Amino acid sequence: MEELATVVHVENHQVSVTSEVKSACSGCQQVDNCGSGQVAKAFPTKKLSLVLQSDLPVKVGDTVILGLSDDCLLQSAWQVYLFPLFGLIFFAGVGQYFINNALFPHELFGVILSVLGGYLGYVLAKKKQSSPTNKAKLTPKILRILTEKIPVTES
Repeated sequence: MEELATVVHVENHQVSVTSEVKSACSGCQQVDNCGSGQVAKAFPTKKLSLVLQSDLPVKVGDTVILGLSDDCLLQSAWQVYLFPLFGLIFFAGVGQYFINNALFPHELFGVILSVLGGYLGYVLAKKKQSSPTNKAKLTPKILRILTEKIPVTES
């Protein structure tokens, strides 16, 4: 996954960059004919600022390409979405087993156990996502400086 960003400050190997957060509607050909596109145009674009480590010879005003591994991003998304879901389903099954064997006097205990499983899945995902190795993998890196100049054609 790649994104364009502009260098705003450089100090030693610390590079500050900003990038515009784009709406999904901004890239569509039908943006002028669509209600969602009109709403997206009404709100100002947001800027995302990051401070990154880089050994590339960048200077203020350069346009750089930031990159993030697709595999790491997908793995992170799987963990965030599926750990709570699997926790909920597993604990719901355990709760149903307890209800069927009359270990729980009421179905409400099974529901509470299911919610607890979902919460434990959430806690596990949060712990996994906040580990230093995972944070390092999910930090964008400056891949290259954009040196291509787009030619201006005269009409």
